[in-house]
Amino acid sequence: MDLPKQENLHLFLLAGQSNMAGRGIIEESDKLPHPRVLALDKDGKWRLAVAPIHFDKTVTGVGLATSFAEAIAKRYPNVTIGLVPAACGGSAISTWEPGGYHSQTKSHPWDDAIARARVAMNNGVLKGILWHQGETDTQNLGLAQSYGQRLAEMVSTLRQALDATNVPFIVGGLGDFLANHPTCVHYGLVNDALQNLNVDRCGFASAAGLGEFDGIHFNSAAMRSLGQRYA
Repeated sequence: MDLPKQENLHLFLLAGQSNMAGRGIIEESDKLPHPRVLALDKDGKWRLAVAPIHFDKTVTGVGLATSFAEAIAKRYPNVTIGLVPAACGGSAISTWEPGGYHSQTKSHPWDDAIARARVAMNNGVLKGILWHQGETDTQNLGLAQSYGQRLAEMVSTLRQALDATNVPFIVGGLGDFLANHPTCVHYGLVNDALQNLNVDRCGFASAAGLGEFDGIHFNSAAMRSLGQRYA
């Protein structure tokens, strides 16, 4: 695939758990690529971005990345967007640190994200890090109470590793439908921590009012809307 000049390929690292990877049902419209939106595949090769963007689990479907990228591409007509998928379904924030291991995907989320970002940065310029994670940590009071501090520390470590001190970090809120989920009992604590994350150059994309299909995952329409909110 022919790539644009390095300065014209704007990269966005996609990190977190299943609601970043996406679990929405893929429809025909999701198979129509935008000519200026690419994704780094499992083998580190660039391809046109069509759902599913992620490959963490076989159930991966529609996520927020495509609608986000298309909105950014529309805003900047002279650049190509390069998506770098690195989310791992079910991963707790404790796995998002150097050497962390996630048994569900048999992977090292933080290390793999860094490695994939560095591959992508050979061809483009990192312009943003998108994060959607926290559902797993809502299930334990101690984890929920320390979530904000741990995420802030992770952001610092991630930026240092990628020499990305000034790169924006965008977090998404948890679905408000989790308030009724039987195991996500500390949803409010984690969502507040996300909304009030104490790091520089950080943005928050609210998930308020968006729908779900199984009580914990956003449906396809919600994913498309959330991507636009990230943008």
